Amino acid sequence: MSASQGGLRRPIPGVFDQGCLDYNYSVRCILLVLDGLGDKGHPVLEGKTPLEVADTPNLDHIAGVGMNGLYHSSLQGIPMPSEAAHFLMFGYEMEEFPGRGLIEAVGAGLRVGEGEVYLLARLFSVRPEAGMLVLVDEDPEADEETCRVLQREIGAFRVGAVELEFIPTAGIEGIIVLRGEVSAGITDSNPLYEGRPLMEVLPIEGTEEMEKALRTADVVNAYLRWAHERLSGHPLNREREGMGLPVLNAVGTQRAGMKRELTPFVERWGLRPLSISSGRLYHGLCSVLGMEIHKVDDTGDAEKDLVDRLRVAKEAEGFDFIHVHTKAPDVAAHTRDPSRKISVLEAVDRAISYAIEEILPDEEILFVVTSDHSTASAGRMIHSGETVPITMAGRYTRRDDVREFNEVSCARGGLGLVRGRELMYLILNFLDRGKMFGLMDTPVNQPYFPGRYRPLLIKQA
Repeated sequence: MSASQGGLRRPIPGVFDQGCLDYNYSVRCILLVLDGLGDKGHPVLEGKTPLEVADTPNLDHIAGVGMNGLYHSSLQGIPMPSEAAHFLMFGYEMEEFPGRGLIEAVGAGLRVGEGEVYLLARLFSVRPEAGMLVLVDEDPEADEETCRVLQREIGAFRVGAVELEFIPTAGIEGIIVLRGEVSAGITDSNPLYEGRPLMEVLPIEGTEEMEKALRTADVVNAYLRWAHERLSGHPLNREREGMGLPVLNAVGTQRAGMKRELTPFVERWGLRPLSISSGRLYHGLCSVLGMEIHKVDDTGDAEKDLVDRLRVAKEAEGFDFIHVHTKAPDVAAHTRDPSRKISVLEAVDRAISYAIEEILPDEEILFVVTSDHSTASAGRMIHSGETVPITMAGRYTRRDDVREFNEVSCARGGLGLVRGRELMYLILNFLDRGKMFGLMDTPVNQPYFPGRYRPLLIKQA
């Protein structure tokens, strides 16, 4: 869907239609998620975070006119992946989570089936050592054709009634689909860190249908051994070895998932949702939650990309919850260079000048800026578990005395510590749509008012 097609302006059915109370709201929320925004304090920055050091006058301005605090999608100290953090931010519980494998399969355009298990998978380099396969290179460079040839070599596998298929997605990456009497309650095989051996896949403790989980783990382990044998003897890998290139001689798997029934976002929160985001992870997650998606590309120009996304959000009049996402801070943090993250944060801040000029003056918009998680720009952790700053600015928000947007200053704000789906309750509250506790206008205890209730008829048919 593109803005030029006018798709962002068409109204979509809301929860107050079809004979219910015609109660139209004009106030809407734009939620800007700066992925990986938070960080650790670094000695090279005299104990400060990159956000504290960066020159961010526009973010500081929003903090100055808004209500501030700290946010964590789960519990402080727990490093969260983006998909789980967003799932919780959007007001769902981890017990409902379908797994990243399933989410990325949907985002890749696969037609997901009932009872199938989806695993993230990738080709990488290992060396045999003491009867184990030790990870040498988790992200080896290889051209697309080489990847496709090797992936076809290990594309299909079967043990008894269980079928396994490797479906390529991009480069060395793919999705493994398991069909038969299978379970998503299994551990990963990819150790992530080089120098560690691949892990045996095991059933997760407490998994329901343990027999299925045992069978699934056995099939995946058998596949991993078979794939290593097939790839090790492939002529392309012998050529790469002779050229001094890393061989692609093993498969690593992680984050199993299965299709689950989820309450659509519009039914759960009474808000018509749109996501403006890039990448199959976010497209898949928002799809399974029933959100409409405006797909964008990351061009490498963080400032321009974010301005374009904020402009689309401002013009999206047919929606009242608009998720705007940029991964630029997270990507910068993964370089393990705090100065690189500072530079990107300053580019993001320049883009937010658009919000100050066009979004904040609009009293019909609640503007929320936060992040899904912290990503430390030094150290070995993939993500880190610190809280991230949050600011909310709109017609009904209080104004506190915070004047700088960062992980330390925002702690003094009026929001305090916000966790998980509390964010969605606060959004409803500041949109003036929250339902008072105890009111029951529908059999389902939804948090917004009014719900899709049944009117009392004077004369029964």
